[in-house]
Amino acid sequence: MKPSIDPRTALHTDLNEQLMARARQVIPGGVNSPVRAFRAVGGTPRFVQRAQGAYFWDANGQRYIDYIGSWGPMILGHGHPAVLEAVQKAAADGFSFGAPTEREIELAEEILALYPSMEMLRLVSSGTEAGMSAIRLARGATGRSKIIKFEGCYHGHADALLVKAGSGLATFGHPTSAGVPPEVVQHTLVLEYNHLAQLEQAFAQHGAEVACVILEPIAGNMNFVRASVEFARRARELCTQHGALLIYDEVMTGCRVALGGAQSVYAQQIPGFAPDITVLGKVIGGGMPLAAFGGQRAVMEQLAPLGPVYQAGTLSGNPVATACGLATLREIKKPGFFDALSAQTRRLVDGLSAAAQQHGVPFAADCQGGMFGFFLLPELPRNYGEVMKTDGNRFNTLFHGLLNQGVYIAPALYEAGFVSGAHSDADIDATIAAAADIFKSLSIK
Repeated sequence: MKPSIDPRTALHTDLNEQLMARARQVIPGGVNSPVRAFRAVGGTPRFVQRAQGAYFWDANGQRYIDYIGSWGPMILGHGHPAVLEAVQKAAADGFSFGAPTEREIELAEEILALYPSMEMLRLVSSGTEAGMSAIRLARGATGRSKIIKFEGCYHGHADALLVKAGSGLATFGHPTSAGVPPEVVQHTLVLEYNHLAQLEQAFAQHGAEVACVILEPIAGNMNFVRASVEFARRARELCTQHGALLIYDEVMTGCRVALGGAQSVYAQQIPGFAPDITVLGKVIGGGMPLAAFGGQRAVMEQLAPLGPVYQAGTLSGNPVATACGLATLREIKKPGFFDALSAQTRRLVDGLSAAAQQHGVPFAADCQGGMFGFFLLPELPRNYGEVMKTDGNRFNTLFHGLLNQGVYIAPALYEAGFVSGAHSDADIDATIAAAADIFKSLSIK
């Protein structure tokens, strides 16, 4: 597949390079979120000029099939007519009021109807804010300080969550970012994902002090790694047994792997399964800055102004963002949408796997709903340590090979990918064909 170039804007000079040089003068690293800088893969980031459907166009006018979709929110594709109409109408009525609107209620009602584990929710502006607030709520509701998270799971850049595992079992974390004092993370316990024995021992040692376990049911920032059914079940049992709250971070998976999120997938295999608090973002905002956290009424009523746990935000429930999210949810609720999305994602994953196998390239892939991931490994990893065994150099070859053929996947081997309702059979076929060409050069036969 050849890159699609708009002859009206194509230039011999790489405008992406010019923009990056200019950006570095005024923005640290030239980007406003680190992964965009292409540091992991090398080369020059693509500066997006516009997007439509399953595609975006860069500063040079080159078209790309987009498999990051703003890192998940664009489940309908870019510029869906119903969403555009809703956003334009809302913007004409006003950008922000700092006062309640009916649309906030409507969006909350739509989300709660999809997530039986929640009776109330609070809207915020980012996944980081939602995750940080959910942990504060769990600590306030339980009167405890310690939290359990898992290596390789990302819950935003709040100080207490920028931690990696130390050596040995159930080691308290150490900051992985400058500017985070050790005392801020002294109550954060970091365990290995999918490691039942560690989880059980952590509760045996600290159960009475643990406020919550925060878990990505399908981790999307170490590519795509599922929590095993037994691991999810045991986390629920241990939290219930010890009076801790189970937080499901579904910022990435919510309304993306299924209409009811990953928790609905696990509930099919674990009777009565439900988290105590759910964190949502991305899809529920349709691409606008919007997120939420919610749970049972007794827990949520611990929040101000009803309870002692303080949380606030000037732009929370923004009227334009809620319009975007509401229109998106109403579209993806339509009959057949998720069946078609899941089938298209599976078709991509199966096609890539077959192409890699044909050329003798170690390749393991998985997907759920509209989210997918792959590894240049012979089998799917179960935790961050196994993910790290992926051959980074070979991934970079694949990334740039696809980029040169007009296919844009995440510029880091630790990130999941996303298919939208706008991706056509032709897009999937072109992507598989492009990957097959690159697998030939990566072959180890």
